[in-house]
Amino acid sequence: MLNKFQSVISKIIIICLVIFTSVVLIQMGSFFNVNYLRIEPVLAILVFLCAIIGVLGIGFLLYKIRDDDLRLNKLVLISMLLVFTIVALIWLKIVPQTQISDFKAFWRMAPKALDGKPIFKYDNDYFAKWAYQTGFLVYVMTVVKIFGHNIIAIQLLNVIYQVLILYVTYILSMQIFNKVKLARLAVLVLMIDLDWFALNSQSCNQYLGMLLFLVTFYLIMKNKYWAYALAGVTLSFGSIIRPIGPVIIAGVIVYALVYLFISESGFNWTSLVKLLLTLVIYQLIFSAAGMAIKASGLNSYGLTNRDSEWKFVVGLDANSNGSYDQQMVDRFNLKDSRSKMSSKEYVVIHENINNLNSNHGWLKLFWNKNASLWAGSSGAIDFTGVDKNHSEKISILIKLFGYLGTVILIVFSWLGSIRLLTDKPNNKIYLIILPMMAYVVVQLLIEVQGRYRLEFLPAIAILGGLGIYTVFEWVRLKRGNLNV
Repeated sequence: MLNKFQSVISKIIIICLVIFTSVVLIQMGSFFNVNYLRIEPVLAILVFLCAIIGVLGIGFLLYKIRDDDLRLNKLVLISMLLVFTIVALIWLKIVPQTQISDFKAFWRMAPKALDGKPIFKYDNDYFAKWAYQTGFLVYVMTVVKIFGHNIIAIQLLNVIYQVLILYVTYILSMQIFNKVKLARLAVLVLMIDLDWFALNSQSCNQYLGMLLFLVTFYLIMKNKYWAYALAGVTLSFGSIIRPIGPVIIAGVIVYALVYLFISESGFNWTSLVKLLLTLVIYQLIFSAAGMAIKASGLNSYGLTNRDSEWKFVVGLDANSNGSYDQQMVDRFNLKDSRSKMSSKEYVVIHENINNLNSNHGWLKLFWNKNASLWAGSSGAIDFTGVDKNHSEKISILIKLFGYLGTVILIVFSWLGSIRLLTDKPNNKIYLIILPMMAYVVVQLLIEVQGRYRLEFLPAIAILGGLGIYTVFEWVRLKRGNLNV
């Protein structure tokens, strides 16, 4: 009975995943058509075909390399990581060193904070409203303290984190599928996605946060007491650096309840003890970090979010499809007190909801927001300012190449999700699917930006690796049948 319940839940999750990847595939096709095919059809088609042929060609080579030699497997993986490192360093050379948007706020504030200057002037300032960003500011301050105010230090550390993310993606794939060739392909589809790694030039908290969350998943998959204890540490530091911890926790809790607590012999109560160990350690470290920041005088608000309403002000705005909109920002006086600003935000939220209700606009809003977050360009290349030191033609070409990495991820992750529907996958895969699906749902209500998907692209890449692997397995079987 319990196994049947678990099986039904698993099937529902995979069906939801297939629906999600299918919707994203359709939305991606629409975005590619509107933004590239209609504008430069010949160029778009040529670059698209080159990208697909190139990925399938390299992927087939990785697939054909034998996987029964441990040394050879290590050599192949190291070679892939080395190639990525070289490309990532070249990317740092061709983009401006200038920090943009929120990244600039961290980079400019770090030396001032080290000199003992306040990080905000009024209670509605950036680090006062979103005090939880102070965690990453402390990281930037630490880097500046050790290496000086030289952005190259942040950039090189980002490249190191990216290489480690690719490695953890590999070992997660091995944990789930135990297929070396599939793990290689998962690394391939992630490492070629310029839209994923472009932000290494910025003081961005997403790569270090992403790495810590992925390591958390790996530790939980080990299903040992020591691993759950360490998972609490990585989860807490990941949340301090990149405050999306509650979404990760929600996915982990559901995974533990459905796939660890329920077993063939009944209920496994030790799994709940392990989960509780992770959550307690997470809470202790996160709370201690907040108190330490308060005690240091850096931020009297600790690691709290004092403006959670703003995400809904933007996220429920049908006019901007839930994305940042300067017209909406201009409706507010950002120097007002937090209480005054908050009351105005609640008024605007109700306006947005009434507008959506009266125009029956909820479904359209959700559709457009999903497209912005998962199917369009991540916007990461735009945040690098690459158009400032390159011609318009070169910039367009770079963005096209960047987006084709996203196209490849979307196409093959869709195939991977279809494969999961026809197979009975290892339960460990739900540990990466559930947090991602929780994130999909949450983002339907709050502000979206394309770059907000970066943390979950390794999960998409694992599905993409499965998709390409399925294609090559199908070809192998067909050729085998023809030879018979």
